[in-house]
Amino acid sequence: MNVKEVEHITTYLEKLVHMPSPSGYTKDIIQYCEGFFQEAGASTSITNKGALIATMEGENQEHHRLLTAHVDTLGAMVKEIKSDGTLRLSMIGGFRWNSVEGEYCTIHTASGHAFRGTILLHQTSVHVYKDGDQVKRDEENIEVRIDQQVTSKEDVKQLGIHVGDFISFDPRFERTESGFIKSRHLDDKASVAILMELAAQLKAQNKTLPYTTHFYISNNEEIGYGGNATIPEQTVEYLAVDMGAIGDGQTTTEYVASICAKDATGPYHFGLRQHLVHLAQKHSVAFEVDIYPYYGSDASAAIRAGADVKHGLVGPGIDASHALERTHVLSLHHTYQLLWFYIFSELV
Repeated sequence: MNVKEVEHITTYLEKLVHMPSPSGYTKDIIQYCEGFFQEAGASTSITNKGALIATMEGENQEHHRLLTAHVDTLGAMVKEIKSDGTLRLSMIGGFRWNSVEGEYCTIHTASGHAFRGTILLHQTSVHVYKDGDQVKRDEENIEVRIDQQVTSKEDVKQLGIHVGDFISFDPRFERTESGFIKSRHLDDKASVAILMELAAQLKAQNKTLPYTTHFYISNNEEIGYGGNATIPEQTVEYLAVDMGAIGDGQTTTEYVASICAKDATGPYHFGLRQHLVHLAQKHSVAFEVDIYPYYGSDASAAIRAGADVKHGLVGPGIDASHALERTHVLSLHHTYQLLWFYIFSELV
């Protein structure tokens, strides 16, 4: 394993997960990524929907590749300011309320201020609510306790907090001595970090790609319509780089690159999938082929929108998706290696 490569990816990842970016609130992180890819020598543009397209010219400029990963994450929005000064939430993305119960968070106001808080069940105190463990974790009972002296709706409004303000969850990033990386938002910032390292190494090694390649950093994947538009018309292959789902019945682990054969939207392009498999086998990249039963990607969103491309999906194995996620540096390494060999390979 290339230690420097993994250190770079991990450093990028730690930076990314600490930048709040729930879907709909991604301008700052997109600007950060734009600066990074510009430093790597890519030409960049921002789409009307706020996504980033970073392009590196290749020897063949008639047929293009596109690799995408998304920086938007799960989060919430203020649904209601309650009479006691707590906040009722509306979910951004698909997760379970119990997965964020007890988490620290930040409320981002429309005026640019930020306030800290904690996501709690209303009936948390065991000394007051005898049957709190029986209460359903849902929008009616989960709330944010703001770390300000507020006891009423009027107090909260005076802070500048209003309905529609975004709420981001603390990542709790940690890298263990055994090589595990634990954090919220590894989906999909781990993949973005890998694409960043690809671009950085292309510059560092002064490499020229065989085909013009676009790095599409999408910002609405968690709500279903990320990289589904503004795809350069010369694009032939569209490869989403997103997390591999781990659980009962899955082959993916935290130590391999996961290649998706099918998700909830249907099969991915068989030829592109097999091309990735053959590259992994040829270059001794640890991988597993898997089916993700409750999953959709930027690539599948592009197909649904009518893109005429060969679409594929590969990514690091992530445990406990949409909750307290975890992966291993080996998975980051193998995914990076597979993508490196892919971008220098022939088109399918």
